[in-house]
Parts: sequence; C-alpha cells; structure tokens
Amino acid sequence: MRIDVLSIFPDMFKPMTESIIGKAVDRGLLEFSVTDFRDFTNNKHNNVDDTPFGGGAGMLLTPQPIFDAMDDIKAKAGDYGRVILLDPAGVPFNQAVAEDLSNEEHLTFIAGHYEGYDERIRELVTDEISLGDYVLTGGELGAMVIIDATVRLIPEVLGNRESAIGDSFSTGLLEYPQYTRPADFRGRVVPEVLTSGNHGKIAEWRMKESLRRTYLRRPDLLEKMELTKEQVKLLAEVKAEEAAE
Repeated sequence: MRIDVLSIFPDMFKPMTESIIGKAVDRGLLEFSVTDFRDFTNNKHNNVDDTPFGGGAGMLLTPQPIFDAMDDIKAKAGDYGRVILLDPAGVPFNQAVAEDLSNEEHLTFIAGHYEGYDERIRELVTDEISLGDYVLTGGELGAMVIIDATVRLIPEVLGNRESAIGDSFSTGLLEYPQYTRPADFRGRVVPEVLTSGNHGKIAEWRMKESLRRTYLRRPDLLEKMELTKEQVKLLAEVKAEEAAE
C-alpha cells in the first residue's frame, strides 16, 4: 500500500515512522509520504488560505496549492488512489471503514486547517471522513488515527493475523479480558479455565466475556448484531449473572 498525506505541518507525522507503521515501511509493506502543500503555492508570501467570498469569519484553504500538490503525487505514483478529506461533515470513522480502506493500494489524505476548504477542492475527493461530533484544529490528528487503524489491518503488518481479527470491533464485540504471567499476582488469580489447556472451554469463556464486556459497556453494539444461537445462550447467562450481583 502507498499512503500520501497533504499537510502544512509535515513534522506532525514524524512519530508515525515509529512502531507498527515504521516496521511496515521497513518491510516493504507500506510506502508513506507526507507532502507540505505550502511548497506548491504560487504567491510570494506562500499563503495557502484566503478570506471567503461573500464575507464571513475565518480563512479557507485555497485550491491552487492542493491541486498542484495532487498533480505532483499523481506524477510520482501514477494516480491519487482514494482521496480522503478529513471533515466534521464526513462519514463517521469506525472499524468497518478501516477494513474497507485497508483493501486499497493507494490512499491520499488531505489534512486541512483554518475554517475550511474552498469547495472546489472536494472535486478531488472520493471520501469525506469524520472522527466524531467534535472539531479539531486541523485534519492531521484525524489522518493519523485513520492511518494507524488502517495500516495495522494490512496482511502481514502485525505478524499475527489473529491479532487484528480478534481486536475489539473487528468481531462486532468488545475484546475479552486477557492475562499473562504470573498466574497469581498479589492474590489476583487468572481465571482457571485459561490455564486448563481445554481450548474449547477457553474459546467459550472468551466469547462469553466478550459478550459481557459489550453488554456492560457498549450495549448499542449488540443491537446491531445478529447473534448465533450459542451467543444468545451465553448472553442470557451473562444477563442472569449480572442481575444476580
């Protein structure tokens, strides 16, 4: 996969070369490039924004530097791929969106600042995405979140495919509790079933606890799911146990 980012604050993305994304780049699984679209301005002051026609508060990003920066990306990569605009009015970002994006060969993110964008910039865009019902100073942080959530789903990036599949939201449920050594830490003992070696019972316990955590913390997720007969049975047990406490 290739990921391009347009931003006037490219240094904000330096930490993204660490950890999982850095390893993906090192292993040749990802090309990651950040373009400062201020470098493409054609005015002597290198301005990338201007006041809106018709008046109003704030400044808007002008189309010229972004269009020219996009032309440069196309010249280098052959295309833009899917072009993602970070915008509060966009589609809410979730795990399903990350999974969809992870199947692409090329993603380009436009991370803006100021009051908004000249509407003509949207002609370049295939997807408008929002992190939620709040406003950030710019699109950089939103782009980082989406990139991180997407890249970890690329095959071989995590090393263990099950790590991504079992994550919260990938299954539609929150992840079950997990434990590591020691089995007894200051009197806090790991559930016996996890050290039993009985993989069937372990899988059942994990599913039940995943349902329990989702029921207690995000019941809205259960409303969207079609549960299997086994999950319905386990959820009924969870509800009975929680009601008894």
